[in-house]
Amino acid sequence: MDPQTQIELEAAAFRRLRKHLMEDRTDVQNIDMMNLTGFCRNCLGRWYQEAAAEKGIEMTKDEGREAFYGMTMDAWKANYQTDASDAKKAAFETAFEENVGTKD
Repeated sequence: MDPQTQIELEAAAFRRLRKHLMEDRTDVQNIDMMNLTGFCRNCLGRWYQEAAAEKGIEMTKDEGREAFYGMTMDAWKANYQTDASDAKKAAFETAFEENVGTKD
């Protein structure tokens, strides 16, 4: 496979993942994703922001997140986020520390 085709396929898979999380599975909570996989929509938004920065494109954290929420994070929370149990919150703290580091 040539490099351009690989980039195009990877981009298509990325777009499909984003659609899946933004439209098909809005019921999946970020806390559950982080606890099970070590990443969530916020991580994807941060990775998007970091990739933009590598290309010299300025992007805020909120702009990166909006690329994955399809709306502001506050709107996402109001529409889709549910309350998490204390056990999930504790597991999140561990998963976040192991996969992301300290909170800023």
